Amino acid sequence: MDLSLSFYVVSIIAILITGISKSGFGGGLGVMAVPIMSLFVAPQFAAAVLMPVLLAMDVLIAWRYRHQWNRPIVFALLPGALVGLGIGGVTFQYMHADAIRFVVGLLALFFVLQFLAQRRQLRVARQTPEIVISFLGGISGFASFVAHAGGPPVKGYLLRQKLEKATFVGTNTMYFFTLNALKTIAYGSAGTLAKESLMISLFMTPFLFVGVYAGTWLHRLVDQGSFVKIVYGFLAITAGKLLIDSVPRLFF
Repeated sequence: MDLSLSFYVVSIIAILITGISKSGFGGGLGVMAVPIMSLFVAPQFAAAVLMPVLLAMDVLIAWRYRHQWNRPIVFALLPGALVGLGIGGVTFQYMHADAIRFVVGLLALFFVLQFLAQRRQLRVARQTPEIVISFLGGISGFASFVAHAGGPPVKGYLLRQKLEKATFVGTNTMYFFTLNALKTIAYGSAGTLAKESLMISLFMTPFLFVGVYAGTWLHRLVDQGSFVKIVYGFLAITAGKLLIDSVPRLFF
């Protein structure tokens, strides 16, 4: 495959932004990486290139936050997420990815609007019913496999738990580290990961270190209040991107 210089430039930028977002603010902007790279290559190839990079990124960040994550939250989300991953793996060839992007975008937008409506009120963490947690985990796992858009349902739930910013990032990282590890195995079994995509992933590896370092550095500079606003801002951008990508293809 003859790849253009523009593809490499855009891919490097996408990896830097994803690293900063994941290591500093619990992700959000990473959902934009595949669509941006898909301007130059097929989405399946873009996803294959990113998969090992994302997994390596999660390993680095997981080590950084290994003592700062909420185990009960992760363990509560994972059963539903595993079911969602399984359903996604079985039905992937039959599902319209834009329909998943649309639903996940609406869910992300709902969390943002809810935050804006309640920002003047004193809020405390509320107990979320187990069925709701399983549902959000299921949507996240399914959307992650089908459309690489599993972040919004989990981000909205974590933000409502009022976690300290380091715990928020660590909890988000441990959850998606598990999902990405399982997705990598599934992608490899399906033949999605090929020698060419792996070579490009290896070439991109130095830039993931830069992104993760920059995100960790920025994390230390941002106070808790600003952190929450930034994450909700990322969530709003994610919602907008998912809806802008999916609505024209579904309804026009």
